[in-house]
Amino acid sequence: MEAEKLDYFRNVLTEEMKTLLNEADRTVTDMNSDASNFPDPTDRATQESDRNFELRIRDRERKLLNKIRDAIERIETGEFGICEECGEEISEARLKVRPVTTLCINCKIEEEEKERRL
Repeated sequence: MEAEKLDYFRNVLTEEMKTLLNEADRTVTDMNSDASNFPDPTDRATQESDRNFELRIRDRERKLLNKIRDAIERIETGEFGICEECGEEISEARLKVRPVTTLCINCKIEEEEKERRL
């Protein structure tokens, strides 16, 4: 892949990582500053449910952060945009939609079909 395109994807991934890290910081700050003690059990349950939902979202984002770091590492090592399964180049259109992907569209379809059969 051309250096210009690699720089584009590195910038996209870096910006996404910054956004996710800022959201995580915001969540920690909000949870630490929100020391509300609701006397009503329903309000407490709602607050706990909201916190659990927020933490599940952050856990998914943590996993995405790891994928972003891996993608940036693949850019540095020259492996970015190469399918891990078949070794073919991953289309630029696919990388624009999902820059952390490690599989070309054909291998991804095949993987999903195998999962459905199990």
